[in-house]
Order: sequence, then C-alpha cells, then structure tokens
Amino acid sequence: MTSYRVPLILITSLFFFWGFVHNLDPILIPHLRKAFSLSYLQSALVDSAVFIAYFVMALPAGMFMRKHGYRMGIVLGLLLFGFGSLLFLVAADTREYIYFLGALFIIASGLTMLETAANPYVTILGPVETATQRLNFAQSFNGLAVVLAPLMGGQLILTGREINAADLSSAELDNILAAEAATVKGPYLVLGLFILAVAVIFMLIRLPDVKEPGEDRSSGNVLRHAHLRWAVAAQFMYVGAQVCVSSFFINVAAAKAGITEKEASVYLGLGYGLAFMSGRFFGTFLMRFIAPDRLLAIYAVINLLLSVLSIYSEGILIVYSLIGIAFFMSIMFPTIFSLGIRGLGSETKTGSSFIIMAIVGGALLPPLMGYISDLAGDIRMGYYVPLVSFIFIGWYAWRKCHPTQSVQ
Repeated sequence: MTSYRVPLILITSLFFFWGFVHNLDPILIPHLRKAFSLSYLQSALVDSAVFIAYFVMALPAGMFMRKHGYRMGIVLGLLLFGFGSLLFLVAADTREYIYFLGALFIIASGLTMLETAANPYVTILGPVETATQRLNFAQSFNGLAVVLAPLMGGQLILTGREINAADLSSAELDNILAAEAATVKGPYLVLGLFILAVAVIFMLIRLPDVKEPGEDRSSGNVLRHAHLRWAVAAQFMYVGAQVCVSSFFINVAAAKAGITEKEASVYLGLGYGLAFMSGRFFGTFLMRFIAPDRLLAIYAVINLLLSVLSIYSEGILIVYSLIGIAFFMSIMFPTIFSLGIRGLGSETKTGSSFIIMAIVGGALLPPLMGYISDLAGDIRMGYYVPLVSFIFIGWYAWRKCHPTQSVQ
C-alpha cells in the first residue's frame, strides 16, 4: 500500500476538483434563471448540458484509456475541463444562454474522462477487499467540494438583486442583466487557469498504470454481467436524484422557506454540503461493520421517507429534510460504482465506462422535475422524481447487486 500512497493522494485531489465545479451548478441554475428569465424546465438544461456529456463521452473515454492508460486520460480530461471553464468568459460577453450550455458540455466532457479514470483507478490501487472503503474515502473529498463550492459561488456569483422588469426601462433592464451574466467571469477564469496548471503537473509526473490481470485480452460483451447492468440502472437513478435535490435546493428554499438566494446558498454549503461530506466519512466507517450493499439499502429507505417529508412539509423544515437527504445520499455513487465493477477483472475499464454513462440520469431527471414543478405550480411536487429514484436504489441494493445474480 505504501507504494500507492502518492498516486492515491494525487488521484484523490481530482475528486475535489470535479466535485467543486459540479457543485457550482446549483448556483448557476438560479443565477442564469434570473439573468435569462427562464422557467424551471429551461434552467434545468444546465444539468442536461453537463450530464449528457457523460453519456456521449464515457465509452470514448474508456477506449482512449485502454489504448493510452489512466494517466493520459487524466491529462486530457483536465485540459478539456480548463478550456471549458475559460469559455465562460466568451459566454458572459455574448450573453447567449446556448454558449453557457456549450461551455458546460465541454467541462463535463473533461470530467467524464477524469471520472472514468479515477474511480476504477482508486479501487485497484490497493487490496480488493477494501476497494469500496477506499473509493468512499476518496469520494469524501468530493464531499468537501459540496461544502466549499456553494459558499464561494454564492458569494462570488449570486448578487441577491431582485429584478422587477415592470419597474425598469429596457436600457436599465439590459444593463442589469448584463451585470448579472458577467459575475461568472472572475470565478471561472481562476478555475480554468488553475485546472490547466494541474494538467501540466500530471504531464510531468509518473503514475503507475496498474492493470487488471488479462486486461490486454479481448473482453467480449461486458454487459453480459447482470450485476453490472443493474448497477448502470441504479447509478442512472441515483445521479438523477442527487442532481434534482441539489440543483433545485436554492429555488425551493427561496420559494417555500422564505429565505433569500444568498442565505439559501449558505444552507446549501454549510448544511447540505457538510451533511454530504460527513455522510461520506461516516458511511466509510460504518462499512467496517455493515456490508456496503446492506448499508446502501438502509440509506435508500431513509431517503424515501425524507423525500416524502420534503414534499408535504412547510417552511424551513423542507430545507432540513433536503439536508438530511444529502447525508444519506453521500455513499450512494461510490458504493454503486464499486459494487457494479466487482469481479469484472480484465473488463473493469469497459464496465466503468458504462457506469459513468449512467450519469446521464443527471441530464434527464432534472428537466422532468422542472416540468412537474411548472405543471403543478409547486416546486415541491417535483421531488416525487428523487422519491421514485430512491425506491429503485433500495430494491437494487437488496436484490440485484450481487455478481452471481442474473436479470429476471
């Protein structure tokens, strides 16, 4: 394990980087909704632009890394990540919503490369029996980003300005909307330059490109493994649920709890974010005593109940119920991932690509939630979408996550 210490530290840092940019999205959604006068459904396209990239790029990412290795996959991912961040400056200057969506797609293409590389890399840098714990620990630093990104983004991007178009001339309104769009330029410029510097570091260092036994052999159809197919479906539902809960957090807090957007961003960082991060560390600890699949099932049932509470409660209790969901969601992505690739051996990279493709759930379920919210005239009704997702995840963990099972 000692020989893997430095690679583990470097790879773990990537979990923080992609977690940070992902958790700026809940800040961007209400911000761009105001700057471009969008509906809930239209603002949810921020998530669609990000997570559709995972579906499009995951298999090419796996093919690239089978040919060039994990290290080159990480370098390419960081370059796309940094370049996409810098494109936010162009998008803000043009004030075209489609350009923001394009920049987010390029960023997410880079993140797809990073996640396709880093998740399986962590599981094989050490003993197989502790792979799930190791991945949960690395993902805990993704949880740290869930705390910091909303706090920093809320202060740097959200203005707290209420816009009433009826009280403004067209010139005044145009100037205000231009100022709103421009607040993203500074944060994304710094982020882009920093990520490109990290890419240079990874170009210069040497990382062990650990291979599974027989990895160079033809692996056939990896989806013949039933437990992998169910893991892909469960990850689709989980990512969709997580993005729904986090992306609409500020909107529902402002609409139903009577707090401002800036105050909601603090709840998102110090409440939701800390709950998510601490849940990762606590869940990793619990896995010493409770099998990962059983813990996943228990957490899914708890989140089902909290989802019901978020739909039918009033005021600040809604915010607290969503914070609770964050705590019990925390272990779901890495646990589903590690259960899905368990026992794949030489097919691990290909199997990982399919699970990463399932992140497209974050592109499809939030617009559905936005549509339901617009249709019902109540954003709380949209939380039926994550509720159904948690039902599926609980069933997967209880019945379908073992390698010896086949689809019925």
